[in-house]
Amino acid sequence: MREKYMKKSSEQIKNCMLIGSKSLAYGGFETFVKKLIEQHQSSPYIKYHVACKANGSGSMNESLLEGVKPINSKEFEYCNARFFKIRVPEIGGAQAIYYDVKALAECCKYIRKNHIKEAIVYIMACRIGPFMGGYFKRLHKLGATVCVNPDGHEWMRAKWSKPVRLYWKLSERLMVKYSDLIICDSKNIEKYIKDSYEKYHPKTTFIAYGTDVRPSPLADDDERFMGWLESRGLRKGEYYLAVGRFVPENNYETMICEYMRSGSKKDFAIVTTANKAFLDELERRLHFKSDSRIKFVGTLYDEALLKKVRENAYGYLHGHEVGGTNPSLLEALGSTRLNLLLDVGFNREVAEDAALYWNKKKGSLSRLIDRADGMKSEELEAMGQKARERILRKYTWEIIGQKYMAVFCRM
Repeated sequence: MREKYMKKSSEQIKNCMLIGSKSLAYGGFETFVKKLIEQHQSSPYIKYHVACKANGSGSMNESLLEGVKPINSKEFEYCNARFFKIRVPEIGGAQAIYYDVKALAECCKYIRKNHIKEAIVYIMACRIGPFMGGYFKRLHKLGATVCVNPDGHEWMRAKWSKPVRLYWKLSERLMVKYSDLIICDSKNIEKYIKDSYEKYHPKTTFIAYGTDVRPSPLADDDERFMGWLESRGLRKGEYYLAVGRFVPENNYETMICEYMRSGSKKDFAIVTTANKAFLDELERRLHFKSDSRIKFVGTLYDEALLKKVRENAYGYLHGHEVGGTNPSLLEALGSTRLNLLLDVGFNREVAEDAALYWNKKKGSLSRLIDRADGMKSEELEAMGQKARERILRKYTWEIIGQKYMAVFCRM
């Protein structure tokens, strides 16, 4: 009976090609790919084929992973998934576009060479729209299905020049046009896709991003954690925290300005990437260096330590307003008792009544911080419990993995 089941399972196996992550290091899509293949590594129903970057910034270094099985110089297996490396030339900002197009070409080649039936090609982000028409036809001739994750509103990001924004918008439109299914990690993004591209009659589904709800393995008195706090001038439970890229659309300027306006005695610790030009501009406008509470504490890629830092924060400030379900928000809801979020649809959709909300009007956040400082311990615990329950009901990787398995196996 078991042999018959296994034979049937192997005949039904789905080959799913994942395009869009550079490696399995820190990053939204990188984390997603790692968690997805971990969830399904023992499944007889699905086999993942993952594109990864062979060289340059963010490239794959499989020697850091346990349980890797080399296939050849360009391929290896990890968590029962096949990884194939794409070498990218030094062509500046166009590298990401080249990388995705080359990965797509490799998928076509592999499907054809191995006579794979009903493959799924899942492309994360809308970088290669102008190239999709031809590949869409090729993949359909090979019997494959094309899925796209549109990510967030990339064309709205302030870091892009106007021509680049126009490219992103065009690319998004063409990615929607040349796809069989749009998988949105936010209900707000799904609504936007349906409303904006109604003429293409896009088929969409909603599957959120996930997070890990297990507590940090580090003890509260762990030397690594205590040393990190001491070196940054922080004390347990006496700091607010923000984590994210240091870009304008994450509203650091508003958060810093409002924190300086508040009467809080606690510190504001900002875990972020370095961006000297933006930092200097903020200093010219806000003079935040004169406020000892504002502390830029650098990046933190040690997951166990970052989770411990989240767990011991008094509260978390989240100012992201571009994108879908934000990973750092999910992590905060799973780890931090009190979350103060910018009031936009993406954030409300995730946290609902498990957080407090502010807007960008003068005084909104500073008043909320002062109110939060006065909350009683039992109120903080109740908020934290509500946030964790929200994550456990909707956003664990197990739940997300089950939803992806259901979608892929129906194709």
